[in-house]
Amino acid sequence: MTNEADITPVVVRLKLSLLRNGLKQSGGRRAAYIVSAVVVVLFGALQLLGLLVLRGNAHALAVTALLVAVLALGWAVMPLFFPSGDETLDPTRLVMLPLRPRPLVRALLAASLVGIGPLFTLLLLTGSVVAVAHGGAAYAVGVVAVVLALLVCVALARAVAAANIRLLTSRKGRDLAVLSGLVIAIGAQLVNFGAQHLGSSGLSQLDPAAEVLKWVPPASAVGAVDSVSAGSYGAAVAQLALSAAALLALIAVWSRHLTKLMTSPDGSTLQAAVDRPPARERSAGGLARLLPAGRTGTVMERSLRYVWRDPKTKAAWVTSLAIGVIVPVFNALQGTGSIYFACFAAGMLGIQMYNQFGQDTSAFWMVATTISSPRDAYVELRGRALALLVITLPYATLVTVLTTAMLGDWARLPEVLGLSFALLGAMLATGAWTSARFPYSIPQEGYKNVAPGQTGLAWISIFGGMVSAALLCSPVIVGAIWVNVAHNGDHWGWLLLPLGTVYGAAITWSGIRLAAPRTAARLPEILTAVSKG
Repeated sequence: MTNEADITPVVVRLKLSLLRNGLKQSGGRRAAYIVSAVVVVLFGALQLLGLLVLRGNAHALAVTALLVAVLALGWAVMPLFFPSGDETLDPTRLVMLPLRPRPLVRALLAASLVGIGPLFTLLLLTGSVVAVAHGGAAYAVGVVAVVLALLVCVALARAVAAANIRLLTSRKGRDLAVLSGLVIAIGAQLVNFGAQHLGSSGLSQLDPAAEVLKWVPPASAVGAVDSVSAGSYGAAVAQLALSAAALLALIAVWSRHLTKLMTSPDGSTLQAAVDRPPARERSAGGLARLLPAGRTGTVMERSLRYVWRDPKTKAAWVTSLAIGVIVPVFNALQGTGSIYFACFAAGMLGIQMYNQFGQDTSAFWMVATTISSPRDAYVELRGRALALLVITLPYATLVTVLTTAMLGDWARLPEVLGLSFALLGAMLATGAWTSARFPYSIPQEGYKNVAPGQTGLAWISIFGGMVSAALLCSPVIVGAIWVNVAHNGDHWGWLLLPLGTVYGAAITWSGIRLAAPRTAARLPEILTAVSKG
């Protein structure tokens, strides 16, 4: 049996072994890790240089305090959105070992310092301390501040992971990771918007926030270095004490949750099983009552359930919904947008029509057994397109109206709505055809959305279909250009709304009618293609 004194090096070696064995699984994974590590280190080094350049600036504390606060926030949310990023985040894997909470906390905390994330954080914390330190005493305190801030960040991630590990290891927890794309996309746009705002108004805008954040752990550790540089030793001691108290509190919370996890059974599914209504009651209520009768309603309900329950399908929809609203809205906020950017929402959601059978994976055989004629294939494709329209039509309309309101260009609203509906119809038409002609498998496990060897099919399906959709939509696009160039768009632009709507509906119907015979004739090939994942 391992002694308590030997736990820390053993767990650290375990972390290194997990990392090493993971890299041995495939050359692609090894290459991806090396590339990501190089990119992160280079980016961290550039940030370090930027912070060094900031040294001596009157607003250095404002930048560094905000930076450290954002770092801590990132460490807090990282386990929620990337629960599989670190295998040691799940302490229940050690439940069968005779380990006590205190040495286990110490060992896991040490293991958490191994990896790219801690190295990146260390670079930024070092640069933040150097940016505000002046004098030997400040540098001495800075060493303590860097260690303390890094430990607070790591302990925060561990405490959050331990408190939510039952959720994160369940299906709902895996679904939570779907939101990572949304968070990253919105966060990137917020950073971009904030950087542009600061570039125009100056760093002085950060000073009020810094006055508060320099007393909030772990940013208070950097604030202590600045206080020592200014000769305020009492304030520095208080700020370091706040960070130390936060570290102790996080370790205590982490230890309590760890003890509970290691000593109590997993009853997370018991209450759910009791409260779960019978299958007949679930299927009879809600949206199912509003759907058409027959095969069309069944296909629509199945497609909508995929959107709600299947992690890969949900991830694709969440990403498309996020980007569809982020591009027009944030461009409008920055003052560089155009109302035509609202068509981006219809385009992003129209992509979901591509590779319709790939989301079924090997279960497509059940669908294939119900298709015996082009008519059956037509009804199948029509039901999938209608399910997509249930979400896409109101969403595209909402994004267009929102973008119009932000830009104040109400006269062009009917024109842009007509363009959006025509583009959506063209993408549904090409999506139905490419689903039958270029199907590919979507692996259910891992992060890849295309099975090995089918990347070319995916590129042809998506990008070929998008180009074809743009060409199919060209009559409405030409009409919009003609109205705005040759005539007064304010007077005639409204005609594009009914024209675009009718054209989109007609092209969708035509595309599905053309794709139905090919789908019925290629059922074995489609099943083989979508079953490779």
